[in-house]
Amino acid sequence: MPADLAARTSSKIFNGVDLMDASARADNAFYLDRQERRESNARSYPRRFPVALKSASGCIVTDVDGRSYLDCLAGAGTLALGHNHPEVIETLQQVLGSGLPLHTLDLTTPVKDRFVADIFGTLPAGLRDEAKIQFCSPSGTDAVEAAIKLAKTATGRTDLVSFRGAYHGMSQGSLSLTGSLGPKASVGQLVPGAHFFPYPYAYRCPFGRGGNETATLAAEYFERALRDPEGGINRPAAVILEAVQGEGGVIPAPVEWLRAVRRVTRDLGIPLIVDEVQSGVGRTGSFYAFQKAGIIPDVVVLSKAIGGGLPLAVVIYREDLDLWKPGAHAGTFRGNQLAMAAGSKTLEIIERERLVERAAIAGRRLRANLEQIAAQTPYIGEVRGEGLMLGVEVVDPEGLPDALGHPPHGQEIARMIQHEMFRAGIILETGGRFGSVLRLLPPLVISDAEIDQVSGALAAAFERLGRKAA
Repeated sequence: MPADLAARTSSKIFNGVDLMDASARADNAFYLDRQERRESNARSYPRRFPVALKSASGCIVTDVDGRSYLDCLAGAGTLALGHNHPEVIETLQQVLGSGLPLHTLDLTTPVKDRFVADIFGTLPAGLRDEAKIQFCSPSGTDAVEAAIKLAKTATGRTDLVSFRGAYHGMSQGSLSLTGSLGPKASVGQLVPGAHFFPYPYAYRCPFGRGGNETATLAAEYFERALRDPEGGINRPAAVILEAVQGEGGVIPAPVEWLRAVRRVTRDLGIPLIVDEVQSGVGRTGSFYAFQKAGIIPDVVVLSKAIGGGLPLAVVIYREDLDLWKPGAHAGTFRGNQLAMAAGSKTLEIIERERLVERAAIAGRRLRANLEQIAAQTPYIGEVRGEGLMLGVEVVDPEGLPDALGHPPHGQEIARMIQHEMFRAGIILETGGRFGSVLRLLPPLVISDAEIDQVSGALAAAFERLGRKAA
């Protein structure tokens, strides 16, 4: 590393500001006021977490006032190794000092070549041996756009199938395939030809049945609709799904439903796209969430954790779909060398430290703690999820039960619990229908002690809520 860069890095000087000098810092209110005056009204996280962050390490972030928080949001699942993992930071410093061009469009480099080999090494054999990869602009939504474009090009068809509760991004095509109506309300016409099918959400069963019957009915409905010559849906260019819906409320798809969707799409010659942007890279206790069902998708969409905390997004697909022309999908920043180097180092650490297995073990501990809390409060309807991708559906026990006897969504209660957790030094997100699901996405390196800290704070928050209601 050049001497002047090393000096600036060691003293934490950035644009003339000493980031480590407490006397030079303003407080949270100062930065939040400036943010409110200068940033878009579309900003969201600062409304729930009113802090200006100064530093971070592992699972802990610290604000400019010196208060620390245990981060169970982790960049919406981006930070598999937590904040500022020392080996990843060292890798980035090496790249910066190496003379490697940081901006390469889609030209190759040794760093890029290694990243492709590393990410291919994570794929199941049925895809790895015939995989192609497309680097996209560095966000999951652009990778979904690329996957849509690829499927339409390869099949010559235009319609697309998604599922209720899905979240695939905020750009035009991906938003068309996203279930949430809020972001669509003021936009108007999106990409035509998007069709939504019921997702097997057993607790709020779209068929009013619940239990295992939800998955069976969802699979049968899906197959009959696509095979029906009078069904009103053209043979789609692709079916896109999440094996665990994240923003939709942390809803894992049952294995039998995933297998049925794969069988039907294969029989009908429809490419199956699995969106692993949030659930991939070990988060669910397997490297990819679809692996629990033993299926092989035609297309896998990846972003978030694959860049080691830096922006990176790719589409991996079967080579027989590779029918688009040069330049059919591009993006100025698809050659992010720092992200590829950080991604390779992250994948190396995950494998070396067996963090996929750790996510499964840690997830079982956290889930057991959450289920114990649920058994002691009427405000939790269900605990669900896989690995370290868990959700707590909050309900209003005073409301009118649905056809299955479940209390209604408790969105205001969930918001109160989120606020109480933030006051207790825990950052966690909400999601799902009406924002009634508490979502936990901690780094894969979270310790047992930190898991118990989160659980204890959550138990205390629900206990306080119960006392207020009494």
